[in-house]
Amino acid sequence: MPIRLAFSPDSDDVFMFWALLAGRIDGEGLTFVAEREDTESLNQRAERGDVDVLAVSIARYATIARDWLLLPHGASVGRGYGPVVVAREPRSIESLAGKRIGVPGLRTTAYLTLRLVGPAFEPVVVPIAPYAKAFEALRSGDVDAVLLIHEGRLTYEREGFHRVLELGEAWAAATGGLPLPLGGNAIRRGLGEETIAKVSRLCRASIAWALEHREEMIASLLSAEKRTDLPLDRALLDRYLAMYANEDTREMKPDVVNAIRELYRRGVAAGLLPETARLELAP
Repeated sequence: MPIRLAFSPDSDDVFMFWALLAGRIDGEGLTFVAEREDTESLNQRAERGDVDVLAVSIARYATIARDWLLLPHGASVGRGYGPVVVAREPRSIESLAGKRIGVPGLRTTAYLTLRLVGPAFEPVVVPIAPYAKAFEALRSGDVDAVLLIHEGRLTYEREGFHRVLELGEAWAAATGGLPLPLGGNAIRRGLGEETIAKVSRLCRASIAWALEHREEMIASLLSAEKRTDLPLDRALLDRYLAMYANEDTREMKPDVVNAIRELYRRGVAAGLLPETARLELAP
């Protein structure tokens, strides 16, 4: 049986698994197949358990730890940056109290963090696929602001919108400088200890290969890009990968692990996560 992967179409996810899927590293007798879905669909899919390695929001992992371990590599981490809240005109985050804010999903780390550091608001789920949907909702007035994740957080200015809040900055200010852990890769406990350790080792090797062949990866990602609504060029991709496919992706640093636990502690205290929320790392 092949090892089944599921991750988003976003460049940092593809970056991590590309070497493994393209045969650039030895699979040690394992074969890998992949599916790609948007972030919130992946978060929902965790309940089905029909894949072996699943890209999920860190906030979502808090509720699925019984059946999944979090891999200690492959994390998307913001250090003073992260998802952004944008609006049609310059305004303060306080002015959005009670307003409608478009969010990429109710299980996303971005949504949880905004609930923790921002004012009370009415969430409106606006799927991030296609990316243009969030901008359309904002232009039409369906929402007063929108919370952008992934590459969308780099393109709002060219769309004519204004940043209201940088979540990574707000989280760091609230926690004494902790990074913002956004996403990670979970592995199904049912694979068993031996297979879990082997798959984890291979995923780590795939990330290392990509980091060591970054220029080749950029060229491959650009040539394979199929999202017509995302104006992705080399400069934008280079900037995005510098943010979310870096040394934090190679291995979770101690401050990232601490940040996940702090996110869970605050989420539980606010009644936004179950009291069973916990972090368990794979080898």
